[in-house]
Amino acid sequence: MVKQEEVILLDFWPSMYGMRVRIALAEKGVSYEYREENLRNKSQLLEEMNPIHKKIPVLIHNGKPICESSIIVEYIDEEWKEKAPLFPSDTYGKARARFWVDFIDKKVYHNGRILLYTAKAEEHEASRKEFIDSLKLIEGELGDKPYFGGDSFGYVDAALIPFYAWLHAYETYGELNVEQDCPILIGWAKRCFQNKGSVSSVLPESLKVLAFVQQMRKRLGLDV
Repeated sequence: MVKQEEVILLDFWPSMYGMRVRIALAEKGVSYEYREENLRNKSQLLEEMNPIHKKIPVLIHNGKPICESSIIVEYIDEEWKEKAPLFPSDTYGKARARFWVDFIDKKVYHNGRILLYTAKAEEHEASRKEFIDSLKLIEGELGDKPYFGGDSFGYVDAALIPFYAWLHAYETYGELNVEQDCPILIGWAKRCFQNKGSVSSVLPESLKVLAFVQQMRKRLGLDV
């Protein structure tokens, strides 16, 4: 039985880090109050709950804040143990899952941001290559398994699948064809979207994300 407690999520709809938290909550069947943040005019609650970084997402559980998406997902997995474990049960499996999520954050999401928001040609090209190389390494880790967690959807799956909502934007501004370069990975992404309600209910439409990126690029003076 899922605990009925006060759970509030401070988030911003296109945030990939927020999406992974929402997916984890959905996997666990945790009811929560969603509060959309305006990152250009942050709420007093956000600044109080995350005074160090003042960033989303922040999970507030019975008045206590948990910050940083990877830490939040691990907290969710440990706090609501009754359903759908996200981490492997063995110590080595947990360490390996943490390694790949750290890799995703430092390589995939970081280089993806450069592809979308840099005007420097050399930096853009270097990040383009590193972005695809990173996806290929992750594809190798997936291998022929249905999910990174094996037969079941897990921590690495939840951490990476939000990139699928941003795929159209990456391909548009990175001049990429990810399915051509990483067909196994895109097959995994489609499988997650089709088979996991926790994913399909959370991920926004790719065209909506693209429109958000276009607005950001105009604000940054990258597009007229």
